[in-house]
Amino acid sequence: MKKTPLYDQHVAMGAKMVSFAGWEMPIRYGSTLGDEHFAVRKSVGVFDVSHMGEFIISGPKALDLVSYVSSNDPSVLEIGDAQYSCLPNADNGIIDDMIIYRTDIEEYMLVVNASNIEKDWTWIQDHNSMGANMKNISDDIALIAVQGPNSAKLLSHITDVDLDGIAFYHFTKGSIANVKDIIISATGYTGSGGFELYVPADQASKVWETIFNIDSDIVVSPAGLGARDTLRLEMGYCLYGNDIDDTTSPLEASLAWITKWKHDFIQKERLLLEKEAGIKRRLVGLKMHDKGIPRQGYEILNTEGQVIGEITSGTISPMLDQGIGLGYVQAPYHKKGTEVLIQIRKKQLPDTIPKAPFVTLH
Repeated sequence: MKKTPLYDQHVAMGAKMVSFAGWEMPIRYGSTLGDEHFAVRKSVGVFDVSHMGEFIISGPKALDLVSYVSSNDPSVLEIGDAQYSCLPNADNGIIDDMIIYRTDIEEYMLVVNASNIEKDWTWIQDHNSMGANMKNISDDIALIAVQGPNSAKLLSHITDVDLDGIAFYHFTKGSIANVKDIIISATGYTGSGGFELYVPADQASKVWETIFNIDSDIVVSPAGLGARDTLRLEMGYCLYGNDIDDTTSPLEASLAWITKWKHDFIQKERLLLEKEAGIKRRLVGLKMHDKGIPRQGYEILNTEGQVIGEITSGTISPMLDQGIGLGYVQAPYHKKGTEVLIQIRKKQLPDTIPKAPFVTLH
């Protein structure tokens, strides 16, 4: 099992460590994850996501390669912009989802999921017929996600960067805790705002400890994978390996908004044919009427009791105290307001397909 540069900090803070994507990662720090979840929603929660992968694509052909492997269109990015996208595979599925950063005139950074680092690297390398420069810097970078409505106020104590001036899905480079050249990105997977800090791996402990020793009345909590999952589900965000994978197309996964047709990319023509033929199943949100948790693998039924789909992710929303989930259903059951049933053991519990996100934040 691999360990992030912050492993010792997690153990010292009492984290429960679990195996995740080949890494030892904190799932929670206290007896329940509710405190961590609400810290992010109401103040600040800090995650170690250093297991994620980072690739640098550079040179005169960098844009050509990034554009060809990406469903989204990176040609629109200016230096300092970030973009959510995915890597389509050869069979209308998804190799991975990722964030693309334009870091220089001829340089991009791709941030990919930990479990897919080797797979993604090989895929991109195999399609690099144009000769772009590629460098895997995953082992050199630690990633600290500072999330929540008070994140800018907290971090302002340890940086002179104008954090309020960084728009959503934009980034800048600056010093945090006297560590230079950190990418400070207004991104995250919680829906509560905040920043992701790309830190040299050998400086991660310094930045982490400085954040938790800021002299401030702002409530800040370490947060683990458990809270990360409940937070992303409340927003209806996909998790690779659960809600999207090598068998799910971007269109089925309701990711048409990151599938742009004006540029040439892998499997564009097949995806266009799928679009024209009509999508046969869709990823939808699910909200339970009664007490019950829509767990991964549970069947989704129509009101006549016929199987129409399957849950891919599910939990109890701490904000709603209600079961929520994501799953694929056959068309036309994907429409907002459709009543369905969830098969939970021997019971068929009523559910409604709402419009994500499940939680409205102010």
